[in-house]
Amino acid sequence: MSSRNLRANSSVMLSGLVVAFTGALFLLGAVAARAQEVGPLPTPPSSSAPAAAPPVHPQERAPIVTPQVGSHVDDTPPAIPIDQIIQKFAAREAEFKTERDNYTYTQTFVMQTIDADGQPDGEYRMTSDILFNPGGKRYEHVTDAPPPSLQRISVSQQDLDDLEHVQPFVLTTQELPKYDVKYVGRQQVDELNTYVFDVGPKVIEKNQRYFQGRIWVEDKEYGIVKTDGKAVPDIKKHGSENVFPRFETFRENIEGHYWFPTYTRSNDTLHFTTGDVRIHMTVRYANYKRFGSTIKIGEAHPTTDPDKPRQ
Repeated sequence: MSSRNLRANSSVMLSGLVVAFTGALFLLGAVAARAQEVGPLPTPPSSSAPAAAPPVHPQERAPIVTPQVGSHVDDTPPAIPIDQIIQKFAAREAEFKTERDNYTYTQTFVMQTIDADGQPDGEYRMTSDILFNPGGKRYEHVTDAPPPSLQRISVSQQDLDDLEHVQPFVLTTQELPKYDVKYVGRQQVDELNTYVFDVGPKVIEKNQRYFQGRIWVEDKEYGIVKTDGKAVPDIKKHGSENVFPRFETFRENIEGHYWFPTYTRSNDTLHFTTGDVRIHMTVRYANYKRFGSTIKIGEAHPTTDPDKPRQ
């Protein structure tokens, strides 16, 4: 996952996830971020940068994704009380969080900066396995991390935290009191009928990270199947700017009634006082397996998107 914190100062241009100093390159980690339109979100941040680094993986052009216009949102009040729907999906999300915490999986994060010609001019790439040690404690094992070539942005600790907690957003019963949740209507997502809600933090507390944007909840088992928004707040202090991009996360029906995040993407422009930096980011989650099981999970049923490569 990428684009968590992007820092910028008078001599450096930091774009959503990478910090570049005039004479040195500081990489702090790997993260993920996505971009697309969401409900009540502000215009995504962006940053400008000076000279571009040599293109990395020139054969891999960052796809430019045009936001897809979905089916019409029907704002007719639902048949059951809205508060009841909210409580149902929060309870389902609490069950899902417990379920996902028992799974191993592979996570591949790619962050690229894009030049004026639409070509990548810097890249950060990391693949890691999320595993359990013999004592049952979860840990991350990095399996592939080629030398990064990002020069105009860098990855911060906030980016890494957002990669783990915000981009695969889970709104549980425990987290629900922290958020304002507004019913938008009903909308068709592929073959699914969904309830649509705009969500955002009620109060932003110091050193806490939140999701702000839109979620889609399927209307049978009340699982979140898609999120579209950004991590908040942006952080600007002590002459630096940490700006976060808009992202979109898709989930798939991996097991039972649970929808697991499998793909996150962001195509955004990060705005800093020093200028703008365009980024492309993807995060892929694959090979979900229950801890201690050698049985391969059956066929997944994705919430597809015309621009989303199939898993």
